[in-house]
Amino acid sequence: MRAAIFASGNGSNFEAIAKSNELKNAGLEIEVLVCDQPDAHVIQRAQKYHIPVLVVKLSDYPNRGLYEQAIIEKLIPLKIEYIFLAGYMRVVTPVLLGKYPKRIINIHPSLLPKFSGLEAIERAFASGDEVTGVTIHYIDEGVDTGPIIKQNKVVRLKNDTVDSLAQRIHQTEHQMYRQVILDLLNKNNGVDKK
Repeated sequence: MRAAIFASGNGSNFEAIAKSNELKNAGLEIEVLVCDQPDAHVIQRAQKYHIPVLVVKLSDYPNRGLYEQAIIEKLIPLKIEYIFLAGYMRVVTPVLLGKYPKRIINIHPSLLPKFSGLEAIERAFASGDEVTGVTIHYIDEGVDTGPIIKQNKVVRLKNDTVDSLAQRIHQTEHQMYRQVILDLLNKNNGVDKK
C-alpha cells in the first residue's frame, strides 16, 4: 500500500508508523511526509527514516482548496492509495476528500464525539472525566465527525497531570494506529486475522 502521512508538529505518531517493521513487512510503503510547517520536528523524523518530505504552506495559497490541489498534484505521480493524518492540524476540505474518498484516516486524542477539535487532551482533563481515550476514524467534511474505525479508552489516574495523561494517550495512539494500519493492510492483502 502506497501511503502519504500528513503531519504538522512533533511527529511521534509518524515515527511510530515509519519505524514499524511489521507494517513494512505487511506492505506499507510511506512514499512521502506532507507537512504544512517548515520548522516542524516531524521533518527531522522523516529524514531519519529516509522518507521524502513535501512542505506545503497554506500561506502560499489564496485558499485551502488551491492549497490542497497543489498537494494532490504532488501525490498523483506517487500513486498514493491512502493518507494517514498524524497530528495534521488542518481541516481537510472537499478538494482532498474528493480525490481520496474513504481513504483518509485520522487519529484523535479523545473518545469522539467528545472533545473534537483542538486541545482535546487538555479539555478532557479539565472536564474531570475519569475516562478519555483515542479515536481513529475516516475523514469526512466535518471536524472529527467521520465514521469511527476504532476507539480505545485511557483511564485518568488520581495523580494524573495533563502531561502524564497526555503521555499515556500518546502511547495508546502509537499502538492503535499501527494496529489499524496493519488490519487495513491485511484486509487489502486478503489476510484473515483469525
